[in-house]
Amino acid sequence: MSNSDTRREAPDARAIDTKAIAAIRFRYLLMATSCTAIDLVFSLTFYAVTDAWETAPRNIGSGLLVFLGINYLLSSRLFEPIRRYLEGHATFEETQRRITQLPILTARNVAVLAFALVVFRLVTSNLTPSPLPITLADLVTLCIILPVFYFTYTYFVVSDYLGALLGFIYRHHGRNLELFLGTYRSKLIVALVVISIAPLATIVVDLFSYDGDRLRLEIVSDVVLALIAIAVSAFFIGRSLLRPIRILSVAMGKVAGGNLTVRAPVTSNDDIGALTGQFNRMVEGLREREQIRETFGRYVDESVASTILRRQGNGGLAGETGEATILFTDIAGFTTIAEYLAPHELVAALNEYLETVLAPIRAHGGIVNTFIGDGLFASFNMPLACDGHAAAAVRAAIDIQRAVGSRTFGEVAPMGIAFATRIGISTGSVIGGSVGAGQRLSFTLLGDTVNLAARLEELNKQHGTRILVSQSTREACGDAFVFAALGSVMVRGRTDAVTVFSIDPHGQDKKP
Repeated sequence: MSNSDTRREAPDARAIDTKAIAAIRFRYLLMATSCTAIDLVFSLTFYAVTDAWETAPRNIGSGLLVFLGINYLLSSRLFEPIRRYLEGHATFEETQRRITQLPILTARNVAVLAFALVVFRLVTSNLTPSPLPITLADLVTLCIILPVFYFTYTYFVVSDYLGALLGFIYRHHGRNLELFLGTYRSKLIVALVVISIAPLATIVVDLFSYDGDRLRLEIVSDVVLALIAIAVSAFFIGRSLLRPIRILSVAMGKVAGGNLTVRAPVTSNDDIGALTGQFNRMVEGLREREQIRETFGRYVDESVASTILRRQGNGGLAGETGEATILFTDIAGFTTIAEYLAPHELVAALNEYLETVLAPIRAHGGIVNTFIGDGLFASFNMPLACDGHAAAAVRAAIDIQRAVGSRTFGEVAPMGIAFATRIGISTGSVIGGSVGAGQRLSFTLLGDTVNLAARLEELNKQHGTRILVSQSTREACGDAFVFAALGSVMVRGRTDAVTVFSIDPHGQDKKP
């Protein structure tokens, strides 16, 4: 039983209206004894064709007694364990086998009763004078063909009903069948054999048993009865075989459309039912995977999460080297600001600020790798491709400064709080991959380019600037922006001086 099945079957889930239980039970008994109507139609058709009405009362009466009376009692006993489950007096595990076997057990009872009825009718007919004496070959054929037909008819009628019963259990108890004893192939073979071969067998026997007017009479009778049998059987065979496939097809279409809340009821006891159960488990797995991806995407940039999940089957994001532009941001004087704000005010203002910073980065093709306290670490062209990544990072930085500088954040009285953002940008070779220990991994970028971007963000304090970029970023941008060279400076962690450039965030870049 799946976890979803366990959750849905609460202790009070079985408190179903007794009228609903009585209705579903009555429907089964109606289907199980519907062979009475078939037998009545067969009898009346035979008497109408042969004009042998003298035996009609006895034969019709015996049919009502056997198919309506005895069969009703046997069917009631078969359904009793299912009724107890529906009323909450038994578990699904205790009842599941009876539910699965309901069509075959009901059909078996009907076949035995049909055989006894055919023998009774033939014996009593031969004990009394009859204008239509029957040959031994015809007698043997009828003793085989009619019980087989009634078995097949009842099996598919009750199989069709089983779909309604399983749907009823699914809706009221949230349980799906997990025990499958039949196969779709065997059902199809039986259906084709009975519909096609059985009528031909009776006609062939007639051809070798009778001649003259009697032969014509027997063939007409058999053809009419065969047409009736085929029409009725084909209807229920088609419903019981095709409806589970149709239900599964509809559910698959919904999943293909992106609906992962679908759960199809299992409405057959064969391999199509088993396939439906597997489909439900597959959708549940997809739903869990989507929940993991969505949750993952809240802590890691959504595009990074999607890339990791997509490539994890190939060994995850192993170390790889590529060209990228790195962008670091930080809030000037954040420690001082945090001292006089209440924790909830600080967190609310910071979240609002980070949302504002995040938008331009995504808009220009970058991704946020990590939130670092009051700042963040973003990358362009790793792990997702970004054409013109250096210029894209600079444009994102300009848009960040414009967005942050034009507003306040949070609900700090009287007008919220203003944040001043410092940004450092560097372009060069980086190493990207999943790092960590055991089951805890994180995607990150490493290398001198990353370290330099972080140091440039810090150097804004020394130069009184808002955006500093490395020489490699300046060269990669070409003439797209107006940069101001600030000379060479020593950067912590590097032995050589680096040339840095600033850019006016309130000026216009030279993008056409």
